[in-house]
Amino acid sequence: MAHQTVRHPGLPDDPRARVTEPAPDCPVEIALAALHGRWTTLVVRELLQGDRSFSELRAALPVLSDKVLTDRLARLAEAGVVARERTPGWPPRVRYSLTPRGRGLGPVLQALWDWGAQAASS
Repeated sequence: MAHQTVRHPGLPDDPRARVTEPAPDCPVEIALAALHGRWTTLVVRELLQGDRSFSELRAALPVLSDKVLTDRLARLAEAGVVARERTPGWPPRVRYSLTPRGRGLGPVLQALWDWGAQAASS
């Protein structure tokens, strides 16, 4: 058994990492909550390519229902991942883009992809 002062590779040296149950201020729990829900990662993937309108997102993800897309965009906005910009006029136009925090999910999604691809090939 390693001494308590020995840092394990991949584990942060942070008191929040030594909890015995999930906590809302845990960075991993925050990240997982932001990505929670089917389709969320695909919506983020589309927005990593640039800002999009609702209809552009629907065209990119044609199987996704309007209701679920609306829910995912609202949750991502609430998590500070997506910004919603409404342009005045008729009809009003709305564009969705990733915030700096949202753009930070790019490497996270890549790491999840890499891990999953490796697990699938094992």
